[in-house]
Amino acid sequence: MKSVAIVFRHAPFGATSGREGLDLAMLSASFEQQVSLIFTDEAVLHLIGGQTPEQAGAKDYLSALKALPLYDIDTVLVCSDSMQLLGLKASELNIEAEVVSADVITKTLQAVDEVFVF
Repeated sequence: MKSVAIVFRHAPFGATSGREGLDLAMLSASFEQQVSLIFTDEAVLHLIGGQTPEQAGAKDYLSALKALPLYDIDTVLVCSDSMQLLGLKASELNIEAEVVSADVITKTLQAVDEVFVF
């Protein structure tokens, strides 16, 4: 089984990269690839609840994050340094995710077959 890591680095609104990364994750998982999602930098904001993308003129793709278990995407990592920099706590995350150090993220990236960055 091929393993893929998809790294999200950009804020949820203002660009389509977040939606594209999520689409790739779900498509890859549907073809029985092992998918890991990694949220770092401003992308950790994707995981905060109570957002209304419609007010920013964007479609609501963030609600699709709750469907990750249906695609057997169980590895969702969030950079602890990014969380701290943005003043966020793990309790504010809208989905099940593991807050980890940069070292854990590096090891995860080294262990997969392919890495995509959005």
